[in-house]
Amino acid sequence: MRNLTRFMQDHVPGYRRITRLPKQLFAVCPFEGDCTPSRVRLFDPGSDRPTQPFPHRWNFQDPVQILESYFWNADAEEGPGRHNRYLDVPGFAPVLVTRDPGMIRAIATATGDREGQFDRDTLPSVGIARATGTDTLLYANGAEWKKQRKIAACPFGKTTLFQPEQFCEFADTFRATVRSRIDVLRQHLTNSGADSVEIPLEPEVKVVMLEMLTNNFFGAEISYDELREKYVPALERVIDHIVSDTVKNRFGIPWRKFPSVSDRIVRAKEDDATFEELTGLILAPRGEQKALWRQFKSEAPDAKLVSNLKVFLAGALEATTSYATWAISHLARHPESQERVYEEVKDIDVYTPEVLAGATYLRAVLDETLRLTPSLYFLPRRATTDTWVTAADGRKLLIPWGTHLLLDVWHANRHEDHWGVEASGYPATTFEPDRWRHLRDSGRATKDILHFGFGHGPRVCPGKHLGELEVGLTVGAFVKTFRFTAAQAENPARAGVSTKPADGTRVRMSLR
Repeated sequence: MRNLTRFMQDHVPGYRRITRLPKQLFAVCPFEGDCTPSRVRLFDPGSDRPTQPFPHRWNFQDPVQILESYFWNADAEEGPGRHNRYLDVPGFAPVLVTRDPGMIRAIATATGDREGQFDRDTLPSVGIARATGTDTLLYANGAEWKKQRKIAACPFGKTTLFQPEQFCEFADTFRATVRSRIDVLRQHLTNSGADSVEIPLEPEVKVVMLEMLTNNFFGAEISYDELREKYVPALERVIDHIVSDTVKNRFGIPWRKFPSVSDRIVRAKEDDATFEELTGLILAPRGEQKALWRQFKSEAPDAKLVSNLKVFLAGALEATTSYATWAISHLARHPESQERVYEEVKDIDVYTPEVLAGATYLRAVLDETLRLTPSLYFLPRRATTDTWVTAADGRKLLIPWGTHLLLDVWHANRHEDHWGVEASGYPATTFEPDRWRHLRDSGRATKDILHFGFGHGPRVCPGKHLGELEVGLTVGAFVKTFRFTAAQAENPARAGVSTKPADGTRVRMSLR
């Protein structure tokens, strides 16, 4: 009978959906174990919940709020349902949202293409796939993903980046780029004739991050003005389209096939062509073996690299910009922390791995930035079969086949139970870099204090080491040159593909 059931599950379309329908209709929990989640209602009138627990065209621009809707009034609960919630609508696969770091770590670790492991859930990124391609590190699963990961491992790996000769070349070009952009800001301040000037830094950071990737890492030669006036605006619009396309394009029709009947479609096609052009510019140095391309050992033809290069470009504009702007935004609101970073970096002229490792307070600032305001605010996974998950403390949970899993890093990192005074020495929702010193002094093992800022497990971000290098250099150089304060006290987030400060990182800055 068991073999027959398994055969039906694997070979009869819709069998699993049909067999679980009775339980769904009677609201029977589909999960088992000693860490079972509590149920969230699809509609809950009178609860004052901020929105529905699913994206639609009226709420998709605030995904953090959608995640919050799962945990509305959850703090009043005791037991595993406090941090693990599920939505189960008849006819659809269950959705499990967890802000439990133990479960996040266990599920992320068990991601792969072997029996009983989880795939990355591609549902939240269909818009990205339509804009870049499905054969990418971000979107692909299984054997295709492993092949893509192997191709990217060498040039992006820590071993390659931090080889003395390789690192010095990258550090020199990165530093020259950052210095020239700092000089632009310095000149802007001088020309104003004032002691200080107020500007939004996000546009400046975006250009720096894109320039470091295109010119320093890939070896292209694109002018600052072209990046700022042409390529950054086009990529910003492409990314905005990706977010809306994921929710609104229910039929999955590639918008490139739409007739050019409106200004919006015409503009979208122009932006796509600009994206293609920029991708070609960073691919061209491959033939000359410039910059990173010297470390690229694959024989894959250029056409097979285009999709991933698009993802890297979008990532430079999204994830690294998010990381750097949040760090600056926090330091703008914490002058004591800013001065401590300055004292640590003021005499640093040459950044080496050893120097970066020795800048312990800057490192703590960056870790605290990723904890409190991670770029990757949730990690999507999907159960490929009925799967038992065991957390490090022994808690177990059976997750049924097809379940969509949202590993809610944003709220896990902000909850008192996990990162509050008792756990880390400081309130969970405050920016406190000394938290990391307290955790080290208390003997907490690194594996117990994960902020998941670059993801976790086999699908950890391949650009982690490059991103840390770029952001550490940018933030260090900015603090070394300017004093700066936030233009407003509050620091809310806006979220799309990644999170960023809602005020555009608007600061008032003066020369040191």
